[in-house]
Amino acid sequence: MQCRLLVKSIALSFFATATTAALAENSSIEQQLQELQSFQVIAHRGASGHAPESTLAAYELAHEWGVDYLELDAQITSDGEVVVFHDDAIDRTSDGEGAINDYTLEELKALDTGTWFNQENPDSADTAFEGAQMLTLDELLTHFGHDARYYIETKSPQLNPGLEEALVALLEEHDLIESGHVLVQSFEQDSLLKVHELNENVPLIQLVWYYPSEENDGRLVEWTGVTPGPTEITDEDFQAVADYAVGMGTNFIYEGEEVIDADFIRQANENGLPVHVYTINETDEMERLMEMGVNGLFTNYPDRLLELVE
Repeated sequence: MQCRLLVKSIALSFFATATTAALAENSSIEQQLQELQSFQVIAHRGASGHAPESTLAAYELAHEWGVDYLELDAQITSDGEVVVFHDDAIDRTSDGEGAINDYTLEELKALDTGTWFNQENPDSADTAFEGAQMLTLDELLTHFGHDARYYIETKSPQLNPGLEEALVALLEEHDLIESGHVLVQSFEQDSLLKVHELNENVPLIQLVWYYPSEENDGRLVEWTGVTPGPTEITDEDFQAVADYAVGMGTNFIYEGEEVIDADFIRQANENGLPVHVYTINETDEMERLMEMGVNGLFTNYPDRLLELVE
């Protein structure tokens, strides 16, 4: 399906869409948008190659190394609290089981979200990880405050009713929007638009995922239909995204095959959209994407990427 917004008839230059023009009225957000034009190191669930993902230990390590953004997934508990957790189910990275939003915050806080990492990564194991509690978003934002920038995904919004309202309320409470300290990302366009309904100043990132069509005709398609495949995408398609978002996040590889190239990145940039690629952990892929002109990378190993950037 195609879920595009009406494209405006005016010519749009880099970072000159209606959305970014409105955001740029705020000097702190303007500075943030300008900095998005340079390369961004994005710590995916923190330094999750070195510490349990989405835990304070992983975020502290990434922050200590000096990443540009701490990336995280926001979900909502059965009693309406926003927590930092990736999977829809808690089984993989805790000692519990079942859907995360079937649990209250108190129940989730009783889980161990660190010991699994030691079991799966003996070379990086640390007894300090054992018993790590699930973080609330409020705890994370309080811990780092304005000393960090946050790249937050509205995770599975169809399973997390009320997430956007709770998220925006927390971002406003911590003064992270107007101060230029947050990006909100999602695969779901409707979720991003809802965030803008709540606060039009939130800079948004449209996530996309490209893979071969089921017709086996050699075409690539996008998971939610928010754009055509990368070989068919036009300036108008990019501009439709740029009407509400300040950037795009995309995969690079699907089953061993590259799905975007330097032309995709160039075309996106020319239409006001920096491109951030997820999730790149090997140095050779990092180097290749940097040569292709990508504007930032999500990685579980920000130390490797920082070494290349420096």
